[in-house]
Amino acid sequence: MKLFYRSIGTGEPIVILHGLYGSSDNWLTVGKAIALKNRIILLDQRNHGQSPHTASHNYALMSDDLDEFMKSENIQNPIIIGHSMGGKVAMRYCLEHPDKVKGLVVVDISPEEYTERKQSATSHLEEHRKIVNALLAMPLDSLESRNDADTNLNLSIPQTRIRQFLLKNLKRNKDGAFYWALNLDAIQQNLFALMEGINSKGYTYNGPTLFIKGSESDYITEESRNKIQNIFPNAQLRTIQDAGHWVHAEQTSKFVELVQNFLATV
Repeated sequence: MKLFYRSIGTGEPIVILHGLYGSSDNWLTVGKAIALKNRIILLDQRNHGQSPHTASHNYALMSDDLDEFMKSENIQNPIIIGHSMGGKVAMRYCLEHPDKVKGLVVVDISPEEYTERKQSATSHLEEHRKIVNALLAMPLDSLESRNDADTNLNLSIPQTRIRQFLLKNLKRNKDGAFYWALNLDAIQQNLFALMEGINSKGYTYNGPTLFIKGSESDYITEESRNKIQNIFPNAQLRTIQDAGHWVHAEQTSKFVELVQNFLATV
């Protein structure tokens, strides 16, 4: 699969993988901030942004997509940064190809599954089902403006920041009709797979690794830390205060500072 990407700067490569409902656009601000000495490569993963749509959507396929992309673009020994879904892709890729990755940054996600681990994990799955169902229910044919879409979505998703993030996927075609850049049908059909954990199969990634957690997010728990340390023995965990799951957007300057400090040691 030929993935769409954006490239900023020159130097040693850093590949950034967005999360569910995201795209390369969401990381432009962070990418530009850390592109001082590096080439930043921002990918749209399958079924997101401008990359191809397919009925299949799981971490094995997305890891293969990443490997195919790096081979086709001759990207060697990058540092990989992944948020949420992108963090799981990055973790899996590092475990499958440890000799191809210089370092790893995982943003507010753990290797654990988010389906039956505990009550909060079940709530994550239900939250994503609610989001996907709300987007699928959007009456695209009758929308006259983005404000109409926001008003409609507010009935199911009252949080303004989350609505604004989701509505970045609402586009107009050449005739002015609205459509979703996301492949919502594929995401809905594969949502359970996206909540699954990373099976290390006994392998470890021993390269330098940084996990970044938002203080108000529960995607990385105390229970997660042992699994992180077992699979990524050289991992360090840092928490950014007053930030939730989208820590890089909520506390951008603090996030960039943490990443830059990590890059200086790799």
